[in-house]
Amino acid sequence: MNAEPADQIRLLDVQALDTRLSQLAHKRKSLPEHAELDSLTKDLTQQRDLLVAAQTEESDTAREQTKAEQDVDQVRQRAARDQQRLDSGAVTSPKDLENLQREIVSLAKRQGDLEDVVLEVMERRESAQERVTELTDRVAALQSKTDDATARRNAATGGIDAEVAAVSKDREIVVGSVPADLIALYEKIRAKQAGIGAAKLYQKRCLGCQLELDLSEINEVKSAAANTVVRHENCGRILVRTADSGI
Repeated sequence: MNAEPADQIRLLDVQALDTRLSQLAHKRKSLPEHAELDSLTKDLTQQRDLLVAAQTEESDTAREQTKAEQDVDQVRQRAARDQQRLDSGAVTSPKDLENLQREIVSLAKRQGDLEDVVLEVMERRESAQERVTELTDRVAALQSKTDDATARRNAATGGIDAEVAAVSKDREIVVGSVPADLIALYEKIRAKQAGIGAAKLYQKRCLGCQLELDLSEINEVKSAAANTVVRHENCGRILVRTADSGI
């Protein structure tokens, strides 16, 4: 393939812009905020799950407490009715009086047992409420850290994206000034050679693979016309000759 020397040199400009775009892509992908957000998101999800479990436990114990208090109230009301009957003198049969007194005693014991249940449930509910408060604070703190990391990441990616847009625009301009067939060859090689399709020949060395040309390669390059597109035998990249190629 043939291409004017000026076009070949502009290919180095395209390569420099492509290298910068690759660097920016790597920089964007490697931002420390990405790892920070991954860790925070994992912790936040875990704490939210724990919070939901604690809230469920608090809700369950609240219902359990209500039920236990209702049971106590029912026993208390029944005992009050029995005591009222006993105090009223309406029950005159010794046997009925004995049964009524026995029931009052039994209800008193039952009420005491149920009140113990209420206290035990209240303690569990209080513990669940404290857990909910603690986890709510943790979630809020983690959310704040996540919001801060997200803002920092967005600011960093925004700056990188702005530079990518500027470099891409410059690349379009330069590519537009290079023959299409030369660009096509460059792109084909670049896809196979780690993003480097064209390299400067500097002091007899290919700056693409960093290897120095041997004598036969030097003679071949020397004998090639200025408009001949030369490729390095070792790496296959386009070798762009300049004033400091050393040949």
